[in-house]
Amino acid sequence: MKLHILGCHSATPRSVAFPSSQILEIGNELLLIDAGEGMQIQLRKYKHKFNKIKHIFISHLHGDHFYGLVGYLSTLRLIGREKEVHIYAPVGLKKIIELQFKITQTDINYPLYFHELSSAGSEMILDTAKFTVETIPLEHRIYTNGLLVREKPALRKLNIEAVRQYPEIETWAYHNLKKGKDFITENGRVIPNAELTLPPPPPKSYAYCSDTAFKPDIVPLIKNVDLLYHEATFLEADKNLAAKTKHSTAKQAAEIAKNAGVRQLVLGHFSSRYPDETLFEKEASEVFKPVTIAKEGAVIEI
Repeated sequence: MKLHILGCHSATPRSVAFPSSQILEIGNELLLIDAGEGMQIQLRKYKHKFNKIKHIFISHLHGDHFYGLVGYLSTLRLIGREKEVHIYAPVGLKKIIELQFKITQTDINYPLYFHELSSAGSEMILDTAKFTVETIPLEHRIYTNGLLVREKPALRKLNIEAVRQYPEIETWAYHNLKKGKDFITENGRVIPNAELTLPPPPPKSYAYCSDTAFKPDIVPLIKNVDLLYHEATFLEADKNLAAKTKHSTAKQAAEIAKNAGVRQLVLGHFSSRYPDETLFEKEASEVFKPVTIAKEGAVIEI
């Protein structure tokens, strides 16, 4: 599981700063999380294949989180997309996209499915063979969700040296061994699975908390995740402005990370009012470590 930062700044794009957008890589699958303006340029710049993205998640309907989406969907048509695309977003995005397509007479030639969200509580919105995605209800000026992505446990690994000690174990039995089953010999002897296999790596987890006020009640939902991306639009000196605009400070993000016992914190969604972004890291580090400052093009191994 890897996190690729495409954009991590708030509101207005700048020549060296793009609004919120990121790719979460799970095995061979790419999840697009938020699609701020310029997202397509960033996908090209960092060599992510457009056609590899099947699932798109939009946290809320403020422009710096979805204005790049309609252009991307149109590009998929131009490059001959045939596979389906699924968009998970608050109620209203489907209407926005369909109106843009109607007025511009854009015909989509691939299956496009909208999964509109409105629940005030956490809900499972995607369940695949390898991972699940749940919403994290956040507190912003409009309806907003974060995301909790969890890998499912992988199959166990064969201990080939141990397996070779039993000539009776042929390749047809390997799949059952990987699934955790014991091996039973022809004479009825049970060879415990633990003798023949090794445990898989522990499943990884990632929590994305986009625009939100300080919201301690999300802590149980993100308990012990491997990586937390949490917005930090302001520094603590401007916490009154953070409260007014329903955003968080770097210190508040660190308090969430500390109380949730996460393994690593990444800060993003920085206001352009601060010329020195290392101040966010310094402020958060006084409460929680390790903390990383998001940067366009960064790749974070989870």
